[in-house]
Formats: sequence, C-alpha cells, structure tokens
Amino acid sequence: MSRLGGIVAATAIACALATIAASPSHAASRKHVYTRSRAYDGLWSVSIRTKFGPCDAAYRYPARIVGGQIRQADNDFSYQVSGAVVASGSIVVTVSKGLGTATGTGHLRGTTGYGRWSTAGNQCYGTWSAMRRAEN
Repeated sequence: MSRLGGIVAATAIACALATIAASPSHAASRKHVYTRSRAYDGLWSVSIRTKFGPCDAAYRYPARIVGGQIRQADNDFSYQVSGAVVASGSIVVTVSKGLGTATGTGHLRGTTGYGRWSTAGNQCYGTWSAMRRAEN
C-alpha cells in the first residue's frame, strides 16, 4: 500500500461514518440531542469504497459510538478520530494520520448508515456504508 493509501486507509476509518447536521432545526435543545444521539451508541463496521484517486479500492474498519461521540473501536492509536452523531442520525467524522486528513458525511438510521468521504484537496473520495454489530 502506498504512503498516501496508508494515510487514507487510517483516515477513512472515521470518514466512513460521517455527516454534519447540527443545524438549529435538529437541535431543539442540547439535552434532547444528547439523549437521542445515544440511540446510535455501539460498535459499527464501516465499509469504504474509493471512487476516485490513488487510494486502495476498498477498506473495512470498526468504529465505536459512545454518547454520540465517534471513537476508535480498537487499540490502534496510529490515527486520530473525532466526530459526532446528532439526534437526526446525521454524523460528521474527521480522521487524521500524520499530515493526512479525511472527512466524511452521512446518515445513520437504525442499524445501518451511508455517506461520502474525501481527503483534503479531494485527492481521493468515495462512499461508505456502515452496519451496527452486536457486542460480545
């Protein structure tokens, strides 16, 4: 895997789960958003497909949502993940590794999710889908 591909792979972990929808219409109150966003808490499996760019064609990664915040699902701290899901199911995620960054936007509904992702400068971009996994 190329250096860019490795950066994008790590970066795409979070990009797979992503969208920004924190508009005032979605947030009647902070308490309401916090309580409702917990509905998406748990372990998710994210599949990423590259549509354009010198990145690997596909990736699959775990992600965890806790209290509406998106976190790494494993102990691999070679990359950083930040993001959140709001009550409507809209989510935004940014993943960084070294100097590489990717951002994803999308929507979760029930036990599935979908959206788009791109690296800084659109060197690579594509789509993602997610499925909630049962916890052991």
